[in-house]
Amino acid sequence: MHALHRGRDRLLPLLTVCSLAVALVMATLAGPAAATPKRHGGDLVVRTDDGAVRGASHPGYRTFEGIPYAAPPVGDLRFRAPRPATPWRGVRDATAPGQQCAQLSNGTGNPTTFDEDCLFLNVTTPAGRSARRSGLPVMVWIHGGSFLTGTGGSYDASKLAVDGDVVVVTVSYRLGALGFLAHPDLSAEDRRRGSGNAGILDQQAALRWVQQNARTFGGNPRNVTVFGESAGSASVCAHVASPGARGLFRRAIAQSYSCASDLTPRATAEASGEEVSRSVGCADAADVPACLREVDAETLLRAWPGGGPVVGGGVLPRQPGTALADGSAHRVDLVHGNTLDENRLFIPLQYGTSLTAAQYAGVVGATFGPAAPAVLQRYPVDAYPSPIIALSTVFSDYGSPLSTCTHVDAYDLATARRGARVYAYQFQDRTADPLIPLLGGQDGASHATELPYLFPGLFGDGLTPEQEELSDAMVAYWTSFAATGRPHGRGLPRWPAYQEPGDVLALDLESSGGIGTEDVAAASRCDFWALLG
Repeated sequence: MHALHRGRDRLLPLLTVCSLAVALVMATLAGPAAATPKRHGGDLVVRTDDGAVRGASHPGYRTFEGIPYAAPPVGDLRFRAPRPATPWRGVRDATAPGQQCAQLSNGTGNPTTFDEDCLFLNVTTPAGRSARRSGLPVMVWIHGGSFLTGTGGSYDASKLAVDGDVVVVTVSYRLGALGFLAHPDLSAEDRRRGSGNAGILDQQAALRWVQQNARTFGGNPRNVTVFGESAGSASVCAHVASPGARGLFRRAIAQSYSCASDLTPRATAEASGEEVSRSVGCADAADVPACLREVDAETLLRAWPGGGPVVGGGVLPRQPGTALADGSAHRVDLVHGNTLDENRLFIPLQYGTSLTAAQYAGVVGATFGPAAPAVLQRYPVDAYPSPIIALSTVFSDYGSPLSTCTHVDAYDLATARRGARVYAYQFQDRTADPLIPLLGGQDGASHATELPYLFPGLFGDGLTPEQEELSDAMVAYWTSFAATGRPHGRGLPRWPAYQEPGDVLALDLESSGGIGTEDVAAASRCDFWALLG
């Protein structure tokens, strides 16, 4: 494993800002309003373990939305592990997504809501002949948003379902303090699991729901792939290492968050939780958990400094990277990757777009200390269109959970496991629409730009014909992996199992190099960064 994985502490201030920036931008992933469903035949009433649901029919696919997979985590259930949903009588309408989980809007997408009754999922299935079959692969999507924003209902899974002949489930889970607040007194209530992972436990409850109900939607519960991006990728990494997720999925896809990156240690998380309890007036309460459960959701969300899955306790006993290294991680096949220009999104948000050459040198100096001259020599400002792109390139190569070299660490760790294959990729289409345009047309393949290639219409103006060809290829790779454990497609370049950095599959337009293997470690100077680490 590269030494950089052991020398990343000095970059934590940057990572904190980037993590919070995810919340600013990922809220824009609220997709377009759903069209009024049209009936085209097919069985729209499906019986789940908790009751019957009536979905909607669309050309080529069916949707069943807003299905509760757990009881509302309100009142005494706040912060606790999710409980089973209450069964219902009759047929439940499932033609619209359920309420998103409580979150604060920043004006770019998902609205502010303080509703805690939000543990819903959505199912998209192929129509026609596939609708009458059983045993289709199942793909369970975990959305991103820095564990602060987002909702499963924003993602249109129709292309994956129709073109890939798979069942797709998108999940909402508790966010912010409601999903990830840890506190010693809350941990004492559940000594086996501890506190701080309610959102992760929600996701596992959804995966158990899939095990129990996949067949009724035509899916195979023994062939489940969990996949996610950004915070969703961090969640996937957590499940790969979590004992409670054993047997709930067979394969995993982690997009743009390295499984070699450390999640929050319990001591750090509980110290943060104690600060939250002080800020909301519960620190001196005789019963801190009871006090925290009486605080209104808005106050808790506004007091939350940010954070995600907590390491330490029964839910996540060890870091995902450690679990990969020591062999305790689940031996599931893995697709893992990032985008070429990840931090062209976050660095401009932190430093602005008018960074000067002198300021670029100053940031590098403050970040890397004695190693700064070597960094500046390898990344001279005049080699890039602007100082902010130079700085973004530095941190896209090294220095955050999104960076290429950090992902190479994860590929190397995961490959060392016996009995499971790893397939690595890098999305490189620099013509893709950015989540937020910041760099005057030079945003490149920044964070989240691959998402509309899997989920149509997520943001931007739609795909060009050439981009649609890349989208078709990505959907074929993703869904064939879900079906067989091997990403492939008729007429597509071979995607080799990862053995070395040259086995990473670059995903680009035909006019810009197309699809083919590339040594991303060499392109991102990972040997250089390893020496500095």
